[in-house]
Amino acid sequence: MSSHLIRSLRLAVIFCLALFLSVTSLQAARFQNQQVKPPNIVVFLVDDMGVMDTSVPFLTDSKGQPKRYPLNDYYITPSMERLAKQGIRFNHFYAMSVCSPTRISIMSGQNAARHHATNWINPQKNNAGPQGPPDWNWAGLKKDDVTLPRLLEKAGYRTIHVGKGHFGADGFPGAEPLNLGFDVNIAGSSFGAPGSYHGMKKFGLGTRRAHQAVPHLEKYHDTDIFLTEALTIEANATLAETVKADQPFFLYMAHYAVHAPFDSDPRFADHYKDSDKPKNAQAFATLIEGMDKSLGDIMNQLDQLGVAENTLIFFLGDNGSDAPLGHQHAVACAAPLRGKKGAHYEGGMRVPFIAAWAKPDPSNSNQKLLPIPQDALQTQIAAVHDLFPTILKVADVKPPQGYIVDGQPLNQLLTGQPDKAHRDTFLMHYPHSPHRSNYFTVYRDGDWKVIYHYVPSKDSEDSHYQLYNLAKDPFEQHNLAVSEPKQLKRMMQALMESMEQHAALYPVTKDGKQPLKPLMP
Repeated sequence: MSSHLIRSLRLAVIFCLALFLSVTSLQAARFQNQQVKPPNIVVFLVDDMGVMDTSVPFLTDSKGQPKRYPLNDYYITPSMERLAKQGIRFNHFYAMSVCSPTRISIMSGQNAARHHATNWINPQKNNAGPQGPPDWNWAGLKKDDVTLPRLLEKAGYRTIHVGKGHFGADGFPGAEPLNLGFDVNIAGSSFGAPGSYHGMKKFGLGTRRAHQAVPHLEKYHDTDIFLTEALTIEANATLAETVKADQPFFLYMAHYAVHAPFDSDPRFADHYKDSDKPKNAQAFATLIEGMDKSLGDIMNQLDQLGVAENTLIFFLGDNGSDAPLGHQHAVACAAPLRGKKGAHYEGGMRVPFIAAWAKPDPSNSNQKLLPIPQDALQTQIAAVHDLFPTILKVADVKPPQGYIVDGQPLNQLLTGQPDKAHRDTFLMHYPHSPHRSNYFTVYRDGDWKVIYHYVPSKDSEDSHYQLYNLAKDPFEQHNLAVSEPKQLKRMMQALMESMEQHAALYPVTKDGKQPLKPLMP
């Protein structure tokens, strides 16, 4: 055999061996990737909790640093502080100003102006209001609607609903979370407020609020337990079952707290009895602290189950604060912000938002893909419908082709970086009455915010228009609608275009025959 042939054979053997090792290496890497478990996801949603109902400071000073205000020193939320130190919080995070629109936006990824559930859903009667749009989505979510839990369920997640549903009226599919893609439903129903927070009162059963008795918790009836605690025990038990079965999970932990009735949580009443706040406000604070304990208990459970490093938590409120402090359009319950739940001011729609891994671990494969900085603050505008695409991206799940998603992924913002592609706009549409603010649309674009009132009233300063520069006037004390006519026209044009893009429904004339569309100034 010639030396040339021998050399050729050796090269061929080396090439084949290298190819074999390369393929084997790729197969091994692919196998290892298959062993990477998808991240678990927890959405911890608090009812009627605004951005100031916490000891965690979300507002900032002139240098962009977190600034404490008196309400931050009134509320006691150590678990929120713990979560914020582990992750990132947003200080311009928006929800719809009442609950059902927000909850359906989280489920659908669509702004309420598009999904048309633009009011809180009264389970027993259509509450469009005297001039509300007749075709608004009172029925709520339907069985064939695209929803976040349904998409995650199809991707292999166990989808768990605990607490308040309020996705649809009585007799419609949305009243039952099991119709919407949840594998488990604990306590979710058509209504938004519990009959009672007390186990001794069967959570409302047998009282005048029996139609709002919280379901599925019969084992706790006639026991000295508070609703928030019962829901937490049930959530933690379900998490243990799921982890034992080695399933990834999506936990939608939606507390009834801190919604009225303002039943005082006896575990925390002593912490507020000497304050100068009214009794109802003291009770509200106990509901806040009880919710916070629940957050800590769930975080501890995730750690004990050994899944904290692979679990991503999103904490948020569903609308502005409803603390029983002061007038709904004043600087009071969300001080220094103006307004409260249902209002067109910042206090009515700014909510706390924190995202964090339940246990930070830079070596975790999923945390490498989404490295969330600790104790960080994000100042870009974001909103509740952004959760849908964010969670799907984290779980590597895509929505159906052609489905309209109004939200944008927050993934880059969650890393603490700016995202120029993310719109700094927010549309809040409420074409209903009677409520704290009636028949209005809010549009924010960067520093500017315009409020359009379809039916001017005393609460709207008897004008169609209110205009604020939130950079210079964050607490909305100076209406610039008259002094800044060019800016008002620009903002109104943007509002009207956004409404058309979302196929929004409008209030109607008193005879119900014509839509009341916005007018240019």
